[in-house]
Parts: sequence; structure tokens; C-alpha cells
Amino acid sequence: MIILGIDPGLATIGYGVINKENQNISLVDYGIISTAAGMPLPKRLSVIYRDMQEIINTHKPQSIAYEELFFYRNVTTAIDVGHARGVCVIAGDNYVGSENLYEYTPMQVKQAVCGYGHADKVQVQQMVKILLNLKNIPKPDDAADALAIAICHAQSIRLGEEFKIK
Repeated sequence: MIILGIDPGLATIGYGVINKENQNISLVDYGIISTAAGMPLPKRLSVIYRDMQEIINTHKPQSIAYEELFFYRNVTTAIDVGHARGVCVIAGDNYVGSENLYEYTPMQVKQAVCGYGHADKVQVQQMVKILLNLKNIPKPDDAADALAIAICHAQSIRLGEEFKIK
């Protein structure tokens, strides 16, 4: 099963693609979608949608997992990132259908990848490297986070604890 993990953002969206076969997971691809700060919001969202469609059409995932947004300080940033996440969700829904879209909190991702819901970023990145049998930590951080989200979904499937987008 091909799983696409998405770490939503506006300037940088991380994506990670893994293959889950039985109890094994392996790396397929990872990277980022970038948009320029000076670009108008509708153009940025259009770039995100187009690039997300291209990633989905290239890798043909059966499931797509997104990190649930959590903001407590900057409402403007939260709204803009929410727009970008929404565009990513629409791209996913158009390909796999809403029944194959999932979301996980940062704590759930850390718990699934590290076994500890309060693990720090470095611990998560090291575990992504180990679990996918990589020589180096995937860069940039947004891509490593997206791979962690995909791994979380793979682990959740194994345990029967998937969280569909509501």
C-alpha cells in the first residue's frame, strides 16, 4: 500500500511517500512544495494544488495522511495554513476519496514513530531515518515530518487505530 504523508504549511508543504507491505515499510519519495512569501494567497494556493495533484498522480497513493493543525498564537498564520491544508485535502479527495483521507495530531505522530508523545524533533527525525533504513535524516525538516506522518498512518493501520478526517 502506498501512503502519502502531508505536513501542511503555506510557504513549505512537506510530503513523504512510503510503501507498506505487510509489516514492512520502505521509502518511495519525499520532498517539499514551496511558495514565495510575496506571492498573492490565491496564486500560492493554486501552486500548492497543482503540485499536490502532480505528486498524487505520480505516486498513486491508496491513503493520504495529514497532520492536524495546531495553533495557539498567530491566528492569521493559522488561517493561511488552514487554506493551504484545505487545498491539499481537496487534491487528495479528488484522487483517493474522502474515505481514504486521515489526520493525526503531532502527539499521535510522535507516539507512533518514537513511542513517546512528547519526543522532540531530533528524536522523530532519527526514528524516521531508522524505520526507513536511510543513511541520513531526510531534509528539509518538513519532508521528514511528512514521512513521520506517513509512518504514523502505517502503524495506525497495523493497530486498527486510523483517524479519518472528520
